[in-house]
Amino acid sequence: MNAPIYQQALGADFSRLQPELREYFSLVPGSGRYGVGEGTFDVVGCRQSWLRPLMRLTSSEEAFFPEYGENVPFRIENHAHLDPFGRSSLTARREIRFPGRTRMFQDTTSVNQWSEGQEQGKGKGPRGGSHLVDYVGRYRRMVTDLNLRVTPEGRLRGVSEASRLFLGPLRIPLPSALDAKAYAEQWWDPAVGPAGRHRIQVKVIQPQIGLVLVYAGSFDYRLRPYTGGSSAQSFLPRYAQPDRWENRT
Repeated sequence: MNAPIYQQALGADFSRLQPELREYFSLVPGSGRYGVGEGTFDVVGCRQSWLRPLMRLTSSEEAFFPEYGENVPFRIENHAHLDPFGRSSLTARREIRFPGRTRMFQDTTSVNQWSEGQEQGKGKGPRGGSHLVDYVGRYRRMVTDLNLRVTPEGRLRGVSEASRLFLGPLRIPLPSALDAKAYAEQWWDPAVGPAGRHRIQVKVIQPQIGLVLVYAGSFDYRLRPYTGGSSAQSFLPRYAQPDRWENRT
């Protein structure tokens, strides 16, 4: 099915999103276009100074980072493609421009089909249908399930949960006491700027530590054609590709 992956996961609820959000999540593999967003995070990073040395140890993964700042410029690119295993996917590449240093944050969200015995229902995609898994970082060593829902106002809310780590041949589910959940909300705000802007806010919370990472801000978004006009469904620019792919869930 060559439909946007968020439409596959949300089913009929996709039509309840704000029109600007439907456009944001409209990319499909082979469209010949990618999305570019540029804006400012009102807040971004790790607020807890005692936690930053640990975050610094993991910063090379391009998933977490130790800095914290306010009014920080950022850029995001969204690329829809088939991953090497044939799954419809959306790869996001973020540049967060702290003073004196730019941090990268990247992930690939892929469609997965429910298998027999998996939990389904409200917020988990249509029964018998698809759900989304998110592979985080340049080595895609962590994967989480995305639990999505549309609010009455047409905003998109999501929770990343049930994290698993892949270390060589090992698949390690994180117990709930150690797992961190990401709570995200995205919407269109017509009151920001001369013509409105996208807004996003994300909080990563670990039950023993509390708030691990936060980012919230607004941005403009547009679609651009690929240089050379590539429309192959598997096309993903080399600079946006991870150092390794992961097929396991």
